[in-house]
Amino acid sequence: GLICIYIYIFYLYLTRQVSYEQILIFNDGLGTVGYPVNIEIIISTTQSGFILFCFFSRTDVVAVTPWLAPIVWEGTFDPDLVDTIYKSMNITIATTVFAVGKYVRFLRDFLETAEKHFMVDFNVRYYVFTDRPDDVPSVNLSQGRHLSVIQVPGSNRWQEISARRMEIIQTAIERQISREFRARWGAESLGRLVAVIHPWFYQATRDHFTYERRPASTAYIPMDEGDYYYAGALFGGFVEDVYTLTKVCRNQLEEDARNSIEAAWQEESHLNRYLLYNKPSKLLSPEYQWDDKKTNTKEVKVIRFSSVVKNYAEIRPNV
Repeated sequence: GLICIYIYIFYLYLTRQVSYEQILIFNDGLGTVGYPVNIEIIISTTQSGFILFCFFSRTDVVAVTPWLAPIVWEGTFDPDLVDTIYKSMNITIATTVFAVGKYVRFLRDFLETAEKHFMVDFNVRYYVFTDRPDDVPSVNLSQGRHLSVIQVPGSNRWQEISARRMEIIQTAIERQISREFRARWGAESLGRLVAVIHPWFYQATRDHFTYERRPASTAYIPMDEGDYYYAGALFGGFVEDVYTLTKVCRNQLEEDARNSIEAAWQEESHLNRYLLYNKPSKLLSPEYQWDDKKTNTKEVKVIRFSSVVKNYAEIRPNV
């Protein structure tokens, strides 16, 4: 089957989830011992039947949402087990990449680090959207991994480039380049509707979230509402779920434009509005979308993907 991951990740399987606390019994080779742990049972429905596996939860971080969706942190899953399960499904991960204007300079690092860490040993198709196709670097790709370049128009405003993503990912998925992979990113990230917790707000309360607070915008979220603040750079899920998300957000962006209003953080504001009322089935921790400007914290034991430090005044058409 074909699974697209945008890092806007699309999935073509069904997953049912329930989390609870129990005593986990396992054999350590010398005898059977029991430990109290948080355990998440995942039942995946495939054409060949049901597959049952577990994610183990840490006690130093919140590993489940109030609506019982798992939050993926290092130490909450068995990477070999998860990858083995999804490799048996013969999936292909389509990763679309936006490298518009001077952002094309970050493309080589993105692709080279993706080849080291992103969905290793899975079939991957990179789709690079750029206004500078001649500047796309040649990168050695592993077997089963392919790259296609698709030309798109540039813009004099980075906000317009940002807002146009929702329009493009109604039929494709994208990733803005200025980031690189640092560690394993595998099948643990797959789910029906997946979002990543923003690295600057995972320790904050919702009154500090930078939601759109003006009622005139279709991205408006009242002060007394909100679960998490999600990063606009990453979301995913089943094709139909992501298509609906992007269509709704695109329509709201266009309605705001007709009313001469631009949400505080463009498509990220609309994404947060959508996910507030359409809960994700899985959340990825800030490990999956870190920022090099932020000091590492003890909760983040591994940085899988990070935004590199850059001079916006130099690479953006406007600041």
